Amino acid sequence: MITINAVNFEMADKLEQFIEKKMNRFERHLNSDDKVEIRMSLIKPQTNANKEVKVRIAGLFAEKTADSFEEALDACLNALESQLERRKNA
Repeated sequence: MITINAVNFEMADKLEQFIEKKMNRFERHLNSDDKVEIRMSLIKPQTNANKEVKVRIAGLFAEKTADSFEEALDACLNALESQLERRKNA
């Protein structure tokens, strides 16, 4: 189950589709009962790298800030993928 929260902005359909596409690809790392929480925030004032994404999956957490939500989400998922691999191999 995926929960997405948008803070300080209204999420466009295009961004929601991007998230769904990324999470579909990422599902191979997850168990069917793993909960996914994604919190996307627009940091004010408007500056570069003001998009913050926090992702919590199966007890693991990643937080990244970037120029776009897509970049920040990609960075979070890369970090979580590494964490999941380490946990699996432990």
